[in-house]
Amino acid sequence: MVKRKGNGKRAAKQGRKDSRKDKNQGKSARITQITAETAYAECSERLTAFGGLLALVKFLDLMGFETMFEKKKHYTAPQRKTALGNYRMMLGILILLFIGFQRLGHFVYIQTDAMLCGIMNVAALPVVSTFWRYLRSLTIIQSESILRLNGALREKAWEKCGYRPQRVTVNIDTTVSTVYGEIEGARKGHNTKHRGKKGLRPVLCFLADTREYLCGKQRRGETMSSQEVAQQIKKFRGLLPEYVRKIKVRGDGEFIGWESVKACLDEGFTFTFGNKRCDPPFPEKGWYRHGEYDYNECVYQPMGWELPCRFVAMRIRKDQLGDRQLRLLESENYVYRVFATNDKKRPHVVIEDYDQRADTENLIAEAQQEGLLAIPSRRFQANHAFFQIIMLAYNLWRWMKLLAGHSQRQTADEETPPPMNAIVLPKHTLQVARLKMLFVAAKIRFHGNRDEVRFSVHEQRAAGLMSFLGYLDQRRREAA
Repeated sequence: MVKRKGNGKRAAKQGRKDSRKDKNQGKSARITQITAETAYAECSERLTAFGGLLALVKFLDLMGFETMFEKKKHYTAPQRKTALGNYRMMLGILILLFIGFQRLGHFVYIQTDAMLCGIMNVAALPVVSTFWRYLRSLTIIQSESILRLNGALREKAWEKCGYRPQRVTVNIDTTVSTVYGEIEGARKGHNTKHRGKKGLRPVLCFLADTREYLCGKQRRGETMSSQEVAQQIKKFRGLLPEYVRKIKVRGDGEFIGWESVKACLDEGFTFTFGNKRCDPPFPEKGWYRHGEYDYNECVYQPMGWELPCRFVAMRIRKDQLGDRQLRLLESENYVYRVFATNDKKRPHVVIEDYDQRADTENLIAEAQQEGLLAIPSRRFQANHAFFQIIMLAYNLWRWMKLLAGHSQRQTADEETPPPMNAIVLPKHTLQVARLKMLFVAAKIRFHGNRDEVRFSVHEQRAAGLMSFLGYLDQRRREAA
């Protein structure tokens, strides 16, 4: 027997190195070089750019979305019958908007995406006209049922986050969707960016604390009447959980009127509306100084109102205006901001609280980026329903961000859980959230007689997404 003499060197370990360790060390990791001479070819693996959709699927399962959708209490199905069924047709449109596409024609770009087809349980998505015909079959009945579904999901999402507020603040505002062509309901009205063009004028109500959409609707392109404002205000109670006791409503001068004020009084809401329609007499001796401005209050009954109302005012010297856009009431030396309210606090406190409503413009801008300005059909009823679908997709992002913030809070403070009236809200926008949580590349493979989604260890965002997926699985097991 011949024995071989060794060279004294230890054999190197076989197998894959720890890519995360190489990545953190930096020096030992191989640097990829991509140049114009780099070779390229096709592969047989199923890849997707939307790996974060797995988190959406787990989130919807945690919320019991399919069960809620199938209940006639929440969603009333249209007359049109489809091979995929109402749930998968609606889910497909929601996922399209969730990804960031705003028009149904964009389905052609993701028609064979492995992740989306796996969620819809089809080899390839139906042609675009299938989704378009389903949308045209929707009416205002489906629009209202989607709004009810929105309210049911809100209560479930708040429950999962341990969020039980006793008071909320609702900001009301409108925007303009410019249209081109013959669109039902389009009118020429207040359209600062496209003067003289026809448009629709949707109304939106947002919750100030969680920045989510509460209610609203697609409207004709006309100024909103006080009766329409009252109809929206009367919907607030039914779309909020029962433990919400106090509601504060804030709106600009477009929403003031006796019908809207009466609706707030009948519902027991605190309200503050901007004033553009009346000139209440403020006592000259009632002005007091707070900070840089003067404040006053009076009780006044405008013409046509059944009861008097409290009005508060802020007086600003013209040389202090700067770039402020204030032309509500004007005198020789001053410009006034006047508000109708039933809040019993000092006038300067009421006006400072109202000024926080300015954040609504940012929320409307985000909703516009999510597809609020997209008008898919000539039929007003289809556009009415599409509006609610857009805002439901918008809220899905909000609730996922709330749950992600709650998971981070629980991880950081396991010994001291957050109070029931507190909420952790990530500050980044939905576009940033889409980059962090959705556009994470993944590989879908069939292994062990089941499909799996694999993320790359070289992707920085994969670690955060894996942590969130684990948190969702834990909550799903607890709910089972």
